[in-house]
Amino acid sequence: MAVSSLTPVSRSNVIPEPGSEQALALRRRCDLLAPDLIVAEIANILWKKAQRGEISKLAASIAASLLANAGIEYVAMGQLLVRLVELAMTLAHPAYDCLYLVAAMDLDTPFVTADTRLLNKLRQQGFDAISYFDLMDAVVG
Repeated sequence: MAVSSLTPVSRSNVIPEPGSEQALALRRRCDLLAPDLIVAEIANILWKKAQRGEISKLAASIAASLLANAGIEYVAMGQLLVRLVELAMTLAHPAYDCLYLVAAMDLDTPFVTADTRLLNKLRQQGFDAISYFDLMDAVVG
């Protein structure tokens, strides 16, 4: 099963934090895809954690290497721009979050999010979206 991934789902695969074990189990059972923006997002998260002393510079480099080779399918953002703007306006929701939904729609794959506010909004508007936590329960147990 391929699922669209938000940054917290992807970073949990390499940075120890609450839910990391479940995220790894999910990763072993699902292919992840994300807009190529996720590369910059994760790089910034790793940099920030290293700057704060939460992880070492070496750990940040190792995490970056692991993610670079994690087999995440990246979707070019440029091809999504028109649909992204339209969807953000339709949902009255930030384009930043909608980018992941448009990527999932573009590849005809389920959209997964841990953002309950976005999930509820999508469901109210008739969009098919899956709760990250429900998927965890179903796939990981």
